[in-house]
Amino acid sequence: MSKKAKRNIPTFSTPLIETHCHLDYLDGDELETVLARSREVGIERIITIAVSPGNLATVRAIAAGQPDVWATQGIHPHEANDFNEDVAAVIRAGAADEKVVAIGEIGLDYYYDHADRAKQRDAFEQQLQIAADVALPVVIHTREADDDTRALLANFSGKLPAGGVIHSFTSSLALAQFCLNEGFLLGFNGIATFNNAANVREIIAHTPVQQLLLETDAPYLTPVPYRGRPNAPFYLPFVAEKVAEVKELPVEELLQITRENSLRLFFPEAA
Repeated sequence: MSKKAKRNIPTFSTPLIETHCHLDYLDGDELETVLARSREVGIERIITIAVSPGNLATVRAIAAGQPDVWATQGIHPHEANDFNEDVAAVIRAGAADEKVVAIGEIGLDYYYDHADRAKQRDAFEQQLQIAADVALPVVIHTREADDDTRALLANFSGKLPAGGVIHSFTSSLALAQFCLNEGFLLGFNGIATFNNAANVREIIAHTPVQQLLLETDAPYLTPVPYRGRPNAPFYLPFVAEKVAEVKELPVEELLQITRENSLRLFFPEAA
């Protein structure tokens, strides 16, 4: 193992908020270990993300059992073939849970095309409407679907009172500018540390710091220097360091601003 891979996880005086991960992919003992390590490095809040009809209740249960974990309700575009009126009703009902802070992960993915594109668009549109109706922010996934993502979001311009985030942003500068102009935040994770991700760092440089969020998307997209291992919220400090470097800001200043951004979007009562 290289010396770089053995680097300790940095800690900061400013608490961190993990805005996007998938804790339900861990078993019980592993979940407790990951949460304990995350707390040790200063993660004060974690949002675990729903993606399918099968985990809507699971993420709510995890959040209910942990004082520093919250959840979302939504169907990922990969699962859009399974979206129907019954699932929409479950999402709408789950949105009333006091530990649910957003509708997501919703959107479009034309890279993998695991679901029919027309069904993806329909599921995305219906879930945007749920977010509008219940006044919760949206957590959006988009990949290789810039035009349709922009068109659907344009249809909801001014109709999403709680706003939202385009998570794990890897799309074009044009889509970034559209989303920023619409008031959305952009979420960045370990991809920002990858050698071949100059395009993502360009978007980070372009994004106003008041519209930046930090995330891991764990267990995926582990940042350098731990790339190749399963990701976890406790690696979020490495994302913070890289984003601060790109923004040419002291990391503590970046963390203070992104913490305020996270609270404003997902926890307005604490902002």
